[in-house]
Amino acid sequence: MVMILIAVVVPIIISLFRLPVAEVVLLILAGIVVGPQVLDLVTVDAAITLIGDLGLGFLFFLAGLELDQRVLRGRVGKLSATAWTTTLVLAVAVAYGLMAMGAVDDAVGFAIVLTSTALGTLLPVLRDSGDLDTPFGRMFMGAGAWGEFGPVVALSVFLSTRNAFAAVLSLAAFGIVALLLSRIPRLLTNKWMREYLLGSIRTSSQTAVRVTLLLLITLLALAEGFGLDIVMGAFIGGVILRRYLPQAEEGVLQGKLEGLAFGLFIPIFFILSGVGLDIASILSNPFPMLIVFVLFLVVRGLPTFVLYRKDVPNVRERTRLTLYVSTALPIIVAVTSIQVSSGLMSSNDAAELVAAGVLSVMVFPLIAGFLKPRDKDRQDRSSATA
Repeated sequence: MVMILIAVVVPIIISLFRLPVAEVVLLILAGIVVGPQVLDLVTVDAAITLIGDLGLGFLFFLAGLELDQRVLRGRVGKLSATAWTTTLVLAVAVAYGLMAMGAVDDAVGFAIVLTSTALGTLLPVLRDSGDLDTPFGRMFMGAGAWGEFGPVVALSVFLSTRNAFAAVLSLAAFGIVALLLSRIPRLLTNKWMREYLLGSIRTSSQTAVRVTLLLLITLLALAEGFGLDIVMGAFIGGVILRRYLPQAEEGVLQGKLEGLAFGLFIPIFFILSGVGLDIASILSNPFPMLIVFVLFLVVRGLPTFVLYRKDVPNVRERTRLTLYVSTALPIIVAVTSIQVSSGLMSSNDAAELVAAGVLSVMVFPLIAGFLKPRDKDRQDRSSATA
């Protein structure tokens, strides 16, 4: 009841007071307030945990569904891959350097966190601002795809099991099964079946939505069965659905899925993230959180700012891209959950990383919003380019 009330009230408050923050930030902050360290109004049981896990799955599923595979090819794809690889090298160097200094207990998990981008979290923000279907949006989609899928693969290989070779085999096996599943839509060549599924999107049966949920839950179960993290299965599921969904029906089905996901599951996931946050340890020593916050900008953002200088020559636009790419949160929640449950990370360290992610999602898009050029500026720039 309390969490549903928060999910309803938060967007109303943002709209009423025109707050320049992402909804996810207030959801997490509200979770902290109703959590055990403040008001203690929420009891987390197995049912709530399941809803939260499905929310995490939906977040990555929708990110995969939103991903246009064309942004991974050509100049944009090459730039994105180069920038993420550069970030990976920097992240590993920084993580092992901090571990040598005694500041980090597990370098692998910390490095994965530094390479991530909160693509799924920021997609609604960019869609609402009108940036998603612009060249700027395609640049971010390419960078964000690498910043989400790369860490997901690394997380599945290095954190879901301590035997990296077995993890690679599990990942390969999962990839084969996912590829076979991706062929299923091709088998639905029966005209009646195709017309029925597409037509059901606009009827009370909603069979296409149910089939999509079956695909999502199947891949989540398969990923867990292969010893991988569930976010891998969710992301792949979204990519598979986008590949075979007819373009004419894509928006309709996606709208229904987003209504289901953002209406219940995803808000509960972020509220639970706040409920589980050890805010007392952060307030007693905020410096580790601030250091990680700065590292997001240096390790993930700096390669973007440097490597995109020719393709995004305008400094304000490139700074905006850098700030968006530097955001991190969902991967942090996944990494810290695995590390804490396996005893490789303390709850204090996990809270510092999640808090740094929350701060990045709160501050970086806010600054990027102020840097966004006005419509007149864009027209002048377009005229000058022409």
